[in-house]
Amino acid sequence: MKAKNKRSDGDQLLAMLAALDNPHRLRIVAALAEGGRNYVSQLARELGISRPLLHLHLQKLEEAGLVHSRMELSADGKALNFFEVVAFDFNVSPAGIAQAVRTLTNPEP
Repeated sequence: MKAKNKRSDGDQLLAMLAALDNPHRLRIVAALAEGGRNYVSQLARELGISRPLLHLHLQKLEEAGLVHSRMELSADGKALNFFEVVAFDFNVSPAGIAQAVRTLTNPEP
């Protein structure tokens, strides 16, 4: 598992799995992976969901380190918040989970 943040491997795995445990978020990652970076309004139209709901899901994905955003100004001066997928690759196996559990910062449920 590769991630660019200060979480332990166990905490990062948990955050990534929790973030991907939703069909809307899977569709968001797929849309960004296939179509490249996109701004919120356009992505909401393409996915057929509201901007507030999209923001909620993008926030969860960004907190897990799976997407990142960047604010840019359009030619007409409008602020557009662009999101793109962060390259990630992780393999879940029983041995990997056992190793990750040992690094959880809060091992109790």
